[in-house]
Amino acid sequence: MEDVLVLEQEEWRALEEAHVEKVRPWTRAYQERRSRGEKHPVHDFLFQYYSFRPAHLERWHPGPGVALAGPEAKRFLERPEYREDDEGVVLDEAAFTPKRADTTRYFLHLLESTASRAPRLSCFGLHEWAMVYRQTPEQVRHNQLPLRLGSAGTDDVVEALEIRCGHYDAYRFFTEPARQRNSLQPTRATQPALEQPGCLHANMDLYKISYKLSPFVPAELIADCFALAAEIRELDMRASPYDLTALGYPPVPIETPAGRAEYAHAQGEFARRAAPLRDRLVSFCHTSLAMRTDS
Repeated sequence: MEDVLVLEQEEWRALEEAHVEKVRPWTRAYQERRSRGEKHPVHDFLFQYYSFRPAHLERWHPGPGVALAGPEAKRFLERPEYREDDEGVVLDEAAFTPKRADTTRYFLHLLESTASRAPRLSCFGLHEWAMVYRQTPEQVRHNQLPLRLGSAGTDDVVEALEIRCGHYDAYRFFTEPARQRNSLQPTRATQPALEQPGCLHANMDLYKISYKLSPFVPAELIADCFALAAEIRELDMRASPYDLTALGYPPVPIETPAGRAEYAHAQGEFARRAAPLRDRLVSFCHTSLAMRTDS
């Protein structure tokens, strides 16, 4: 293992407070909506499709290779993944169980496989359209929102453009007629072979991977992945068939050449910004697996 970085109480408390300050606007807004019984078709996804609770997102972890000094650090000992040594409170290597190691190896393979490919920017967000293809208004997932082009117009777009979705967790929500129109037939088993860094959902899923690896990644990385996922989700829904103008989201009309160009440009920018987050996750996977080997 590498040398341990010792953070004095004043240092790590500042990091902890900064983390909470970064994510709390999101967690508080979601909790307030829930208390009022309100739904948000864009932002709720971040807390409902992704299963990390708001309280857990707010919880700060230093990550591996860090010791927390000072009397306040003892409260981390209430968490099962921590122990105390001569330098302070640290992550307990014994908490990196064989099950955690298997999960880490799986994500490491997925992350490295994805990073090895060039971004593909030609899907144009049709996955959201494929999820409502040939549905009645009552069947549509977000049926509180109107479809910009209506049901028939939405179906026309799906039939006019080729669906090229390789992301299994989007594909599995397609309607059956839309699945038959997809040029790929992704499965969970083929995910490492098909995932590519231009995919909006693959880049949003960096958030899922980060919290699945917690506490063996620092909370700052989880927050960075969450913040990027929140931005990507807005593009995801702006390019969808839904009309979100009443919520302040102008459409990205992928049914037009200009809309497809706008989408592909934004998709490329998100791929560029996701790449260093993916690299950081890869690095922490290697760090954790080395810790298991050393223990």
